[in-house]
Amino acid sequence: MTQQRRQEQILERIEQQGFASIDELVDHFQVTPQTIRRDLNHLARHKKIRRHHGGAGIESSTVNTAYQARKVMNQEAKDKLAAELVKMIPDGSSLFINIGTTTEAIAQALLHHKNLQVVTNNIHVAAILSAKEDFSVIIAGGEVRHRDGGIVGEATRDFINHFQMDFGIIGISGIDEDGSLLDFDYSEVRVAQTIIENSRQVLLAADHSKFGRNATVRLGNISQMDHVFTDTSPPDGINEILQANEIQLHLI
Repeated sequence: MTQQRRQEQILERIEQQGFASIDELVDHFQVTPQTIRRDLNHLARHKKIRRHHGGAGIESSTVNTAYQARKVMNQEAKDKLAAELVKMIPDGSSLFINIGTTTEAIAQALLHHKNLQVVTNNIHVAAILSAKEDFSVIIAGGEVRHRDGGIVGEATRDFINHFQMDFGIIGISGIDEDGSLLDFDYSEVRVAQTIIENSRQVLLAADHSKFGRNATVRLGNISQMDHVFTDTSPPDGINEILQANEIQLHLI
């Protein structure tokens, strides 16, 4: 198989699945990991895919990567971010947790805590935390999205407005160079904005792949956060915003 044909088939596979790992592509094409990495880097340079640690996904500003694909993307980084972030949460705290695979990793890391009260619009987060008898877990009302278990809508916002919590834990799809926090679903963004408004401290968890990633709906700005957790030094412009607004950056 020629290099061009292999790259065409790699692109087709990623478009069909939303994400493909290097190991999966090595097994399928029976070539070395170095060859697959070169192919993925070539496709990424031509803006046909987006590289992630361990693989690649679709490059789109209008459609998010499928939930099952996002579950495995940058999982090691998400777990490390989660482990660091939960150190800030004292036992007995109240917190919001929004939609996303990063916030689901944070929920898993919170299982070592005691006596937390959690309000979430993420069914998967609620399922994880419900294993703890000493946790109070409240699911926001609203429409459940079948694709990822997120709960959104006007009823969700109204429900969240009844609470004032110690912490709001936020995940995001993309962060623009001007600090804009970006996502794909207007209804989801409205709920996240309500969480921010009703939290005493807002904690953003975002791995390196979120910087510079495009999405169509603006949630707000990184300047609204109190703490930012990430696994790589942000771009210079973002660092300037963090410093100007005295936002604490946590690099893991």
